Amino acid sequence: MGDTADTLIVGASAAGLATAAMLQQAGCAYELLEAGDAVASAWRNHYRRLHLHTPKSASGLPGLPMPRSWPRYPAREQVVEYLESYRAHFGIRPHFGEQVTLLERQTDGWAVTSSGGTWKARNVVIATGATRRAVRPTWPDADSYKGDVLHSSEFRDGEPWRGRTALVVGFGNSACEQAIDLVEHAVATHMSVRGAVNVLPRELLGIPILQVGLVMGRLPPTLADLLAKPLLRLSVGDITKLGLQRLPYGAMQQIASDQHIPLLDIGTIAHIKARRITIHGAIERFTPGGVVFTDGSDLDVDAVILGTGYRPALEDFLPEWQAVCDAQRRPLISGAPTALPGLYFCGHHVTASGMLREIGAEAKRIATDLRQG
Repeated sequence: MGDTADTLIVGASAAGLATAAMLQQAGCAYELLEAGDAVASAWRNHYRRLHLHTPKSASGLPGLPMPRSWPRYPAREQVVEYLESYRAHFGIRPHFGEQVTLLERQTDGWAVTSSGGTWKARNVVIATGATRRAVRPTWPDADSYKGDVLHSSEFRDGEPWRGRTALVVGFGNSACEQAIDLVEHAVATHMSVRGAVNVLPRELLGIPILQVGLVMGRLPPTLADLLAKPLLRLSVGDITKLGLQRLPYGAMQQIASDQHIPLLDIGTIAHIKARRITIHGAIERFTPGGVVFTDGSDLDVDAVILGTGYRPALEDFLPEWQAVCDAQRRPLISGAPTALPGLYFCGHHVTASGMLREIGAEAKRIATDLRQG
């Protein structure tokens, strides 16, 4: 018959752990499944230079703040340490090595199939995150390229290409921080930026941009962007002079409509201004030694790092994903009941207030709803 649970949580990183802790405090029974052999598996495997882009004061999960002795923006290893301590603090015991392969709705709840067996649950909280599957674009003649091609999820640091040349594709936060890492490892660094972007400083006049976002988030996005425009021009400058295209709308509108966080700059713009990073347009095709861009220019490179993002890949195990996701296959609702009875998502809503802070708020709402139900 398999195992049973009142609520089954899928994924034991920040969202899953926060949900477990809040359910526990609400007196709701749960079980937590994790595909890996430890909590925070994604954080453990990210590139070495990674730091939180949100301050520790706003990044702690409910019930346990991050240590006051830590730097304002904790490093990857510290986030892993924190999530381990969070698990221990609340006595959370995930079932490790259980990758969920199928979620099927039944009249009295959900049937869950995992690599470790089967479960039956009244409620399911999917906390697998928006970065479950790497997006890997393809280009003509890519098979002819003789250099290294890797997704940013596989990048650790720039040491393998010291003294050589690398091209980072994309202009998101991971792509831009990995470009900084390449510069710091004496790699001739280039970036391919296909579309228009927004750039925010990580801090504005010494204040974390997250705190500014919390205030601006109370305003309509267009008004917030209008008010922020002069300050951003002073702090970041005119990015079009650097070969970048600027989006026709601001960062708050980008977050609200595109569900995408703009670049929180921690030094990439300075490297571009100093010509330590060279900006190019979109790639048209590969050659054996490098790439040709859409403007006809070409570049010989030893490595291409794809900072091209991720997708939730919920369709892999949720046959009814269309009932709860948009056209981009992202959950329509996170932190509240969905259109499928008993199904919740946690950690899938992009907000200006910061992902970890939002995860905590969502976990609290889910626990409250399940307690009342």
